[in-house]
Amino acid sequence: MQRLYDFIRRHPTGVDTFWAVVLLGLSGVSIVGAPVGSGRERVTAVPLAVALCVVVALRRRAPEKMLLLAIGTGLAQLLLGVRPDVADFALLVITYTVASVGERWASRLALACCLGAAALSRLRWPQETDMDSWPQTVFVVVVLTVPFVLAWVLGDSLRTRRAYFSQLEERAARLEREREAQSKVAVAAERARIARELHDVVAHNVSVMVVQADGAAYVMDASPDQARQALETISGTGRQALAEMRRLLGVLRTGDAPESGEYVPQPDVEQIEELVGKVRETGLAVDFRIEGTPRPLPSGVELTAYRIVQEALTNTRKHGGPDAGASVRLVYFDDGLGLLVEDDGRGASHELYEDGGADGAGHGMIGMRERVGMVGGTLDAGPRPGGGFRISALLPLKPANQ
Repeated sequence: MQRLYDFIRRHPTGVDTFWAVVLLGLSGVSIVGAPVGSGRERVTAVPLAVALCVVVALRRRAPEKMLLLAIGTGLAQLLLGVRPDVADFALLVITYTVASVGERWASRLALACCLGAAALSRLRWPQETDMDSWPQTVFVVVVLTVPFVLAWVLGDSLRTRRAYFSQLEERAARLEREREAQSKVAVAAERARIARELHDVVAHNVSVMVVQADGAAYVMDASPDQARQALETISGTGRQALAEMRRLLGVLRTGDAPESGEYVPQPDVEQIEELVGKVRETGLAVDFRIEGTPRPLPSGVELTAYRIVQEALTNTRKHGGPDAGASVRLVYFDDGLGLLVEDDGRGASHELYEDGGADGAGHGMIGMRERVGMVGGTLDAGPRPGGGFRISALLPLKPANQ
């Protein structure tokens, strides 16, 4: 049964031609067996019946042209006095077809012809009915018009339903394209975040390793124990840097789990004190204070605060000079977190921080401003009066647009 259905769908014109041949046979039987009508009328009825059967055969291939052929055939019947027979069933068929798949003008023309065909038929052959009163005549006209109107309504409903499903398919395709575009934007944003994370990790840890390596080389002969301690610090810092880089690069692998089996947690505010302790081990004096009552903060705010302190201390260590000192202050407000990082270095300048950054590539301050902007905060950075550099940030608990 399914094969028959598929064949019918693949060969619509062939199926229509089959029914046209059946209609032509029935029409021939009707013409030959008609009890009334002259021989001339019967001869004239044959080509008209053939024309209507052609309408059925080609209705889906050229619906508008077949409608015009059907109208012309119907007018010829009226002018030549050929009474309606079985072949006129083609008028119902073409009405349904143009209403469902034809152009709009053809559909309206078919509806207009449907409403007037029965009335014209009663006027042309009034002797076909025994009804004398006009209400009875009107009733007959209405009854004959109803099938044509129903055929048109059915075809127009099918057109509307087909258009509705087409809109649904188009909308689904559009939503799929939008989802793909949003996925690409999300991937790009994630890669940008990873790039910032990698910059912070490499800039901070490599800077610590360079400082410790220089110190170890300087005291290698005079103080082997101190040199050994510096090398241990280099080793530990390197391992930490590798662990963080594995965590960040692991999200770029498709279908591959990180080597450690799970990701390292993101740094938070509580780890700032540990960060300051490691910086002190490199020889930079850092004063760390917390004001207000510590409390849980959004993960984005905590990560931003940690990275700002990390970047600021790295810049101080690289550009502040040999005798520089720094201070870090965290202030808990009711609606956010305040952050102030200052140093008294003599070698720092606003242009050096802004243009060079921690790695000399111009990403230090840019990365800070991007991070602060992502959480809806504000950042103020610049030279201090009398020397040194100051970074002040205010990170709200919620972005300003919420």
